[in-house]
Amino acid sequence: MDKSKNLSDASEDEDDKNSSASGNINLGPSANPQAKPTDFDFLKVIGKGSFGKVLLAKRKLDGKYYAIKVLQKRVIVHRREQKHIMAERNVLLKNVKHPFLVGLHYSFQTTDKLYFVLDFVNGGELFFHLQRERTFPEPRAKFYIAEMASALGYLHSLNIVYRDLKPENILLDYQGHVVLTDFGLCKEGISLAETTTTFCGTPEYLAPEVLRKQPYDNTVDWWCLGSVLYEMLYGLPPFYSRDTHEMYDNILHKALLMRPGASSQAWSILQGLLEKDRTRRLGSADDFVSLSLPCRFPASSVAWGARFPARGGPPTAPGSFRSLCDITNFDPEFTEETVPRSVCFSSDRSIVNASVLEADDAFLGFSYAPPSDDSFL
Repeated sequence: MDKSKNLSDASEDEDDKNSSASGNINLGPSANPQAKPTDFDFLKVIGKGSFGKVLLAKRKLDGKYYAIKVLQKRVIVHRREQKHIMAERNVLLKNVKHPFLVGLHYSFQTTDKLYFVLDFVNGGELFFHLQRERTFPEPRAKFYIAEMASALGYLHSLNIVYRDLKPENILLDYQGHVVLTDFGLCKEGISLAETTTTFCGTPEYLAPEVLRKQPYDNTVDWWCLGSVLYEMLYGLPPFYSRDTHEMYDNILHKALLMRPGASSQAWSILQGLLEKDRTRRLGSADDFVSLSLPCRFPASSVAWGARFPARGGPPTAPGSFRSLCDITNFDPEFTEETVPRSVCFSSDRSIVNASVLEADDAFLGFSYAPPSDDSFL
């Protein structure tokens, strides 16, 4: 299966459309005006998205490696995606305490670009490993799904719905632990009793209630979790079809048919997560607690809420690493691409067109440096 593309029927959540006439978001004055692109040597492209690229970079000051997500303001403003980008920034700031969520070190902006300075997680995308291996053994799949569930449960405890769990957004660290990334479709302010209505996500992983454009809650994440588990066990999402309309019909109406090759316990988890009625879906009552019961994930699978498994390590490490900047586990489609020179500098204000100048006002307060980081003083 090729890489999946996000979709959305609106740049802003339906709930927020009337909250700002201009669409601009003001998070206050910049907290990190000193950081700049020339602080880094940009070494390799390691990922791409709708608004820019992710690059492996080495900070000149101390030689540390980071993954830097560089986004084009012009494209974001043109697609009216300011709120999603600023929501991603906010969610990243809340992730510092969880081991299975990528961490934000700091962020800054230039006249025409936004820069997220993130952990460099060098095990590569789960998508890359699935493409290479096709399927995973059940113990390995259950280990990954347990760590993903822990990360999703943490986000839900902060009233955040992730909305875009898929193999492309799941990284592996050098030990083989899961790290979720890309929080651009997250929705903040959704408690266990609240819903939202925006049609967004990735086609193969959309929950039935999203397709029906009905109000939905954080149980859409548990549907996605079931879809990813199924894909790890069988090589494709559960209702996949090359014909998108047929796939949507399958998601809405086709029953989940039991297939050989998985244990009865795995099928029990799949049936619970891929329940079409969100009010009966596994996780609908007690959220993460429902998934962490010993009868569903034995204690040997993962120590829930802890950094490392209770017994032993991850079932499979991504492979040996020659150095801290090893990119063996990243798709050559990215790594063989030339690093664009434009990421190293900002356009001069005298030649930037009006749409980019407007973008400056759209991202007030985007820049961030943690209070304990004195490297910018």
